[in-house]
Amino acid sequence: MKKKRIALLLNAFILPGLGQLYLGRKVMGIAIVMVLNLLLLIALFVVLKGLSPVIAAKMASGALDTNQVLAALHNVAGFGKGVLSSIILVWVFALVDLVRHWADP
Repeated sequence: MKKKRIALLLNAFILPGLGQLYLGRKVMGIAIVMVLNLLLLIALFVVLKGLSPVIAAKMASGALDTNQVLAALHNVAGFGKGVLSSIILVWVFALVDLVRHWADP
């Protein structure tokens, strides 16, 4: 029982999928970690794509305005919210999977 609680805490506060790995469910744990990492890479790509015009302007002029950064990020806000929602769904799935698997021996 203590091992399952530790797995739940690992999943909830450290990294989704880590609890599955801790319990020996390697395939599920690795799959969750890989999906989460893919989503984080997509989020990084979205932020860099949104900020690329601002970065280019900074390199050309040397001045960077906060409003330019916010406007550039506003252009990708919808996609960013979708990626964030997907990350939250993976996190919730990992927790539900652990709790659902809780009753299994």
